[in-house]
Order: sequence, then structure tokens, then C-alpha cells
Amino acid sequence: MPNQKLSVVVTRRLPEHVETRMKELFDVTLRPDDTPMSRDELVNAVKTADILVPTLTDKIDAGLLGQAGEKLKLIANYGAGVDHIDVHTARQRGVLVSNTPGAAAEDTADMTMALILAVTRRIPEGLAVMQSGNWEGWSPTALMGGRIAGRRLGILGMGRIGQAVARRARAFGMQVHYHNRKKVHEGIADELEATYWDSLDQMIARMDVVSINCPHTPSTYHLMNARRLKLMKPDAVIVNTSRGEVIDENALTRMLRAGDLAGAGLDVFEHGTQINPRLRELNNVVLLPHMGSATREGRLEMGEKVLLNIKTFADGHRPPDQVVPGML
Repeated sequence: MPNQKLSVVVTRRLPEHVETRMKELFDVTLRPDDTPMSRDELVNAVKTADILVPTLTDKIDAGLLGQAGEKLKLIANYGAGVDHIDVHTARQRGVLVSNTPGAAAEDTADMTMALILAVTRRIPEGLAVMQSGNWEGWSPTALMGGRIAGRRLGILGMGRIGQAVARRARAFGMQVHYHNRKKVHEGIADELEATYWDSLDQMIARMDVVSINCPHTPSTYHLMNARRLKLMKPDAVIVNTSRGEVIDENALTRMLRAGDLAGAGLDVFEHGTQINPRLRELNNVVLLPHMGSATREGRLEMGEKVLLNIKTFADGHRPPDQVVPGML
């Protein structure tokens, strides 16, 4: 669609620099505040826009796409995950979908290591003691955690983020193992000294720490279900910076409360903001409000990718980060 100033609707507030560039390049409607669009607002957006820029909080399902106008030609997602978008229906209706892969990989890997350390070294418990004003001084037996050097880390999903986690884990002296749909390139595996497991069950039964770094798809929903969680060692820790739906949150809560798992670090949750209240009560659990990609640099990179995808499409070419059903 060259030589046209496309109409773009953005569903959430984005970094100021990104919004300004969009205003310069396109006929853009920006969100006045940082609240998610209502369903009615989303319907109006897909009816009137050439391009929709949603985020993970927007459900772009078949019902919504069925109400889209003929103008809608591109959904340029602000984020790497596209499990909130019905890519198959979009493709059937001639609407392209793009995302922002890799922009937040390093930041999310940093947060994964932060959660591993926070849980194993009991950092939130120490922080709570200091904030309470009840610290009585150093003690040889107080708040003893576990050393991560020498421990086995099992990574579930060895894409960009999984590999970035592996590099950090190796620097901390951890032994890296992984389960993936297929083996990574031999050179990458050698660099990371990573052991591949075809069987997820066999891997998690042997790991000290399990890190969830796979996307949410129909095949990964509750991949870590009650049966698999019970395969983990009682002194093991699980960390999730990917998608909450990959873990059966109720089963995880039961095991943590029963002492069948040593701890968990969660940046994402199965039901969004509706977190199991019994999970909040546990002192061996670290809960974060989906902060994995929350760096200024990462969010700007995501915005730059959105701009590039839209500009490339506007110039009559395929967006560089186009998502097709076969990738899911």
C-alpha cells in the first residue's frame, strides 16, 4: 500500500518516542490514557483502521475479526507473544499479523535469573525482615538459602530467551539442560554446554531449577500440569517468565503449600491479574507483575520493530516480522 498515509489505531499508551514517530509517519489515533480498550472500542478500531497496534492485553479473536472492516490489513502487535491474536482467522480474512521478536529477550532473561536468585537465596524474606525493623543482626543460621553454582537448570523452550537464560546460567556455574520441539544448532548447544532432553518428563525429574521460556500455544497449555509438577524433586524450584497458562497454577499452589516443591518465581499468571490468593500467602514464592520486558531500552526496541513492520507494509512489502500459522 505505497504512497498512502495509513490510519493506525494504538490500543495502549506506548513510550513517548514511539508515539511521536507514529504521529510523524501515519494518521495515528493514540490512546489518551494507559487503560485497556473495551470490547466496543476494539470493535470500532478494527472497523475503521488500516492497521491495529494491540498489546497482549487485547483479545483479537475470531469474533472481533469477524466485525473488522475491509480497510484492516495489518495487526502490528507490540510484543513477541501472539497467543492473544487469532492468527489463523486473520490470515483467512487477508489480514497480516506481525510481532516484535527478540526485542525483550535479554531483559526477560535478566528477570529469569533475578527470580532464580530471589527464590533460592530468599531475598524477599530478607527484605521483609529489614522493612519490618525487626532485624537483630547477623546469625550463622538465619535465612539460609541454596547455592546455584553446580545446580542443574532445565529450560523449557530454547528460543531466543531460553538461550539468553542459558548463557547467564552458565556464567553462574549452573549446568544447562533443555527441552524443545527440536534440538538447537549444534554450535549453539556446544557454546552453552547444553544437554538436550527429548523427554520433558525425564528432564524435569532431574532438575534443581526449571525455567519456563516457551510460548503459550494449544500444545503448551498446562504443559506443566499436576502430573508433571509431581515429577519434580521436592527441593526444586520453578520459575516462569513466559506465559502463565503453561503451568497449572492451582496444582502448583497445592504442591508449594504442601512442601512438595521448594519454591517458585512467577512473573506471569494463568488468569492474568486474578492470582490464586493462597499463592500470595507463601513466603517461598516470589510474585512479580509481568516485569520481564519492562526496561526503557526493551520497550523502545519493541516500538521500533512495530514502526519498521508498519513502514515496510506501507511501502508495499511484507513486514519483516510477519507471523504465519506455521510458526505457532
